[in-house]
Amino acid sequence: MLLTGAGRGFCAGQDLSDRQVKPGGEPYDLGQSIETYYNPLVRRMRAMPKPIVVAVNGVAAGAGANFALHGDIVLAARSAKFIQAFSRIGLLPDSGGTWLLPRLLGEARGRALAMLAEPLPAEQAEAWGLIWKVVDDDKLMAEAAATAKSLAAGPTQSYAAIKHAMLQAATNSIDAQLDLERDLQRKLGRTPDYQEGVAAFIERRAPRFTGSA
Repeated sequence: MLLTGAGRGFCAGQDLSDRQVKPGGEPYDLGQSIETYYNPLVRRMRAMPKPIVVAVNGVAAGAGANFALHGDIVLAARSAKFIQAFSRIGLLPDSGGTWLLPRLLGEARGRALAMLAEPLPAEQAEAWGLIWKVVDDDKLMAEAAATAKSLAAGPTQSYAAIKHAMLQAATNSIDAQLDLERDLQRKLGRTPDYQEGVAAFIERRAPRFTGSA
């Protein structure tokens, strides 16, 4: 899957024009909108067995920044910025932001980005390990498409297993993770793609993976 923005930016965040409470009106239930719309999308992205390539083509703010960071391989235009804008309006990062930031950046940087809501330039995001790669603006979509095409032609069951194992590692003990790796490796070792990969290596040719079980 290739995910990018449709306009000049990746995502500007929540449209606040329809969130202003009129005098005497009831406050919006932000928890309900998160539970209805945002959290299901995050869960689907993380559970999807296919790799998600994200091309951040401009500003990624608020929940949009966190949606981008849930991708498996995140590329960003050199002009792109990531903004955890929540505290500017009295909120905290949602869509998994408080889970992602300390894990990807460490607690010090994660807290600072969340509390200060300062824009993080794409090149700094790459240097900090928040994203995979920065690409010149005019080359972003071509590189993202090439990356997606390469993954589509690869050993797709291997990618699904890698994604699953790395997600489980967030909560597994080392013993549980070792057992999971054993079980997944056993399953992958019985696939035609593994046989093809070994044959291609021995024959010194490019493998022709099919993704068959």
